[in-house]
Amino acid sequence: MIYKAITGFALLAALTGPTLVATAQPSSGKALEFALAPDDAPCLFQYSAADEAYLVTLRENYALTDIVAGKTTDLEKARTLCTWVHNRWVHDGHVRAKKPDPLSILKEADLGSNFQCIEYSIVLSGALAALGMPARAVYLKTADAETRREGAGHAVTEVWLRDQQKWAMLDGQWDAVPLLNNKPINVVELQKALATNAPGLRIETASNTRAKTYFNWVSPYLYYFDTVLDNRFGIKTQPTGVMLVPLGAKCPTVFQRDTPIRRMRYTNSVTTFYPRPVEMLSGEANKPSLHDVGRAY
Repeated sequence: MIYKAITGFALLAALTGPTLVATAQPSSGKALEFALAPDDAPCLFQYSAADEAYLVTLRENYALTDIVAGKTTDLEKARTLCTWVHNRWVHDGHVRAKKPDPLSILKEADLGSNFQCIEYSIVLSGALAALGMPARAVYLKTADAETRREGAGHAVTEVWLRDQQKWAMLDGQWDAVPLLNNKPINVVELQKALATNAPGLRIETASNTRAKTYFNWVSPYLYYFDTVLDNRFGIKTQPTGVMLVPLGAKCPTVFQRDTPIRRMRYTNSVTTFYPRPVEMLSGEANKPSLHDVGRAY
């Protein structure tokens, strides 16, 4: 079997460049601005169906259906899987998996290996996909990701919640699911909520993670956001990605001084970065509402 390598450019940088460590600096406290109008050319994201062989193996080998038994909403299932992945190993920011795919990472973890944030995002994305929930690893970068020597990035997961028709952020390393007024939010919405001190912002967790500690830690990483276009498992994929860049910001071309960022498309549009997976095949993913056109996010 040919395993999928989730390679996005933040992942490539992390696997070939300096190790990611938790040395984030204080946030500027300013809400970033993005365009709502879609790009002329949509991003063609791809996701695996849950009945594909790789995901069937992942689901059956780790009894994922049993793990979420009794959970009735997509968010409950996602939160449960986030905790499950969090508990598979102990975080170690200096250890990388030999192969960057869920089954290989879990096999190493079963033998006692510990890993960094990237592996949490990969395994959680795969576990969600195995239960029929489109998911992707999202790589967060600081505003000075080009010039900082280390600690310029973090990896999380985003999942498409069909019953709420929105993307939601999950952090497997921290076992943290951010909520705003009891509703799940994506990474861009989290940045805005933190910058504006939005009331009602909290996290769901089954671990000892404290919301204040987590928000202070993750806030500086919420500037650039990138992911890969091909999120399928069990096949060879092309390492092509898309990065969401704030309006007026420079498009980074290198990560942590010496790792080039290649085959990356840049966009200022949250509509382009956040298509609806269920609509992609019908070509509706990047059509904005009329009142959205020309407005900033």
